[in-house]
Order: sequence, then C-alpha cells, then structure tokens
Amino acid sequence: MKSEKNISLIGFMGAGKTVVGKELANQLNLEFVDLDSLIEAREKMPISEIFAKEGEPYFRKLEKEMVNKVCQSQGVVIACGGGVVLDKENLQNLKQNSRLIYLKASAEVIFERTKNQTHRPLLDVEKPKVRIAQLLKLREPFYTQADYTIDTSKLDVDEVVSKILKILKE
Repeated sequence: MKSEKNISLIGFMGAGKTVVGKELANQLNLEFVDLDSLIEAREKMPISEIFAKEGEPYFRKLEKEMVNKVCQSQGVVIACGGGVVLDKENLQNLKQNSRLIYLKASAEVIFERTKNQTHRPLLDVEKPKVRIAQLLKLREPFYTQADYTIDTSKLDVDEVVSKILKILKE
C-alpha cells in the first residue's frame, strides 16, 4: 500500500512513536524517519547534549527545520519528537502532508516506560512523574489536533500497528 501522504506519529515521549513507527514502516514497506535521530545526526550529538549546550529554543529551531525538510518527502513514516506540536507551523505542516496519528499514553505508563532512560532532558528533574503530568496537560490540546488517536497505554507494538493499519484502510 504506497501512500502519497506521509504517516506522522505524534505524542509524548514513551508513547511508542519510534518502535511503532519502525514496525509500521516495515509492514508497509515504507521508509522510516525519526526526527530526533535526524537532528542528532546533523548536530553530531545526542539531544540531551543539544539541550545542555544550546538550550531548548535552539533545539526547537532545528526541529522545525527538520519538519519542513521531512514534509517534502512522500510516503514515509515519521516519528516526531514529543514537543514538535508546540510550534503551530510544525503542526500545520504535518497535518497538510501526513495522516497525523496521536499515540497517547497515561502519565503513569509514560513514567514506567521512561524512568530508567537517561536521554530524556525534560525528565531530568527532581520529580519526573509530576513533570510528565504537567507536560501532558500542556501538550494535550495540540496532540488532539491529530487526525486519529490511539491509546497505547495497554497495547503492545503489534496491537498499535494493527490499529493504524486498520485506520489507513478506511
């Protein structure tokens, strides 16, 4: 099933965008693009280091450039960074060029999935669980502008991919 439009996955860190995106691209025989990986490759450093050295505004500028670049592609599966939706132009660009799917997960599930990861600069705080809840509340109005929402809290990768494939056939 070759798609003219891209399939873009948005949602909070730990919601499954990368693992689901890779498997979805594999099943659809499409290219998989991870925006964060593109940024890391371009800057030759991990995102946590970009945040530490250059700050979040610099990272968001890079992210916007990557969104613009990737949206020129056709028929790719894109895993977006969790905060990509905070920029109105990013959201418009993704919606225009993609079937936009919000992978949603509860704050508790996100905490469980991310608590042992050290590459999450926004969670490098005293109370990460509280921070997750705050960021989710802030971002939810942006995430819900997606064309479709799938709650990944109680689903494994194959179940999420199966739901997306069903959506794409409609």
